[in-house]
Amino acid sequence: MKILLPVDGSACALRAVDHLISHAAWFRDVPEIHLLHVHAPIPIGRVQAHVGKETLHAYYLEEGQEQLAEAQRKLDAAGRFHTTHIHVGQPAEVISKMAGEQACDLIIMGTHGRSAAAGMVMGSVATRVLHLSPCPVLLVK
Repeated sequence: MKILLPVDGSACALRAVDHLISHAAWFRDVPEIHLLHVHAPIPIGRVQAHVGKETLHAYYLEEGQEQLAEAQRKLDAAGRFHTTHIHVGQPAEVISKMAGEQACDLIIMGTHGRSAAAGMVMGSVATRVLHLSPCPVLLVK
């Protein structure tokens, strides 16, 4: 069983981590956990003239590691081995693509609990993942 666990450092994402840890008995075998952070791309424009690719890459890596830190701490404390991934792109698209590339059986992710109206206006990463995902998605409130 391969599980993709996308996190953004928010309390909602950490609830999904807690859910996975507390429901580990659901799985017959120890799941292979892929912890993912997706950083939305910074609009480059003229910035690239002042910031090199290496600097931008280092920024994405540092920010990604910071967003993953608490989820990693929780998984480590629970004795759950995991592999971390940091990507840059549109979150829903990257999450869905990673689930396919890693042949994941399940995506477990938090929701921000917006109302249906707010979700329609602002869009929702979770809703978009539901539509794009090649595997089942478990949403944790």
